[in-house]
Amino acid sequence: MAIIVNLDVMMAKRKMSLTELAEKVDLTLANLSILKTGKAKAIRFSTLDALCQALQCTPGDILDYEAETDAASEQLGERSLN
Repeated sequence: MAIIVNLDVMMAKRKMSLTELAEKVDLTLANLSILKTGKAKAIRFSTLDALCQALQCTPGDILDYEAETDAASEQLGERSLN
């Protein structure tokens, strides 16, 4: 996936544990862990807002975009030519 979740980086900068953050944003440890490890498929804006408030940051501090690799793009291009 091209969206990178940097929640662990922000937590480290704020010296906040997963348990402490889960309590502040009212999420279960399991759900927060899924988000932290980048396994989540979606995030609610209300959750993102709560995370930003708790970590005193912006959505751009938590989420990042990384373009797909050239190999994947080339492979998609070859498929469209055939």
